[in-house]
Amino acid sequence: MGSGYLTDPAVFLVQTLFGVYTAVVIIRFLLQLVRADFYNPVSQLVIKATAPVLNPIRRVIPGYAGMDLASLLLAWALQALELALVLLISGFSFHPLGPVVWAIPELVRLVLNIYLIAIIVQAILSWIPATGYNPASAVLSSLTAPLLRPLRRLAPPISGIDLTPMIAILGLVLLKMLLLPPLVGITASPF
Repeated sequence: MGSGYLTDPAVFLVQTLFGVYTAVVIIRFLLQLVRADFYNPVSQLVIKATAPVLNPIRRVIPGYAGMDLASLLLAWALQALELALVLLISGFSFHPLGPVVWAIPELVRLVLNIYLIAIIVQAILSWIPATGYNPASAVLSSLTAPLLRPLRRLAPPISGIDLTPMIAILGLVLLKMLLLPPLVGITASPF
């Protein structure tokens, strides 16, 4: 099944388009959760990319305790739709509620990957001498601060070298290894 000439390119296209937009929606959720500067140009890009789809949903689903539930629901729906389309294109049959459940471990994986990438990019940017204000660096700092700040208290710099990004990366990879297999097993995800 799913061995047609156009199957792989179609799956690639669906995964890329849905994956990028779902990541942007999750980033918006995370930026609001950490109370990042929404006047930052990078934050503004995220807001403008998600507002057309998200604003109508917000009229129905309000936020709660500082969490943008509309963004979270949109990301969940997008992930479920992506999984359903991939299975349909590949020619697999599935229960209609399957992708809704299977989207949960995929969203957890996405959030962990966003934090991994953010910490790595922030570490690389720290090696480049600052020549002024860098909006990407400011957003990354806001995003990763809740993870790195407690680690910096536990593991201060050694000889001027900050090891907390490496500790955070190890912790996130370990969390992926411990958290995702049970989630995939519980949801019986084929992905």
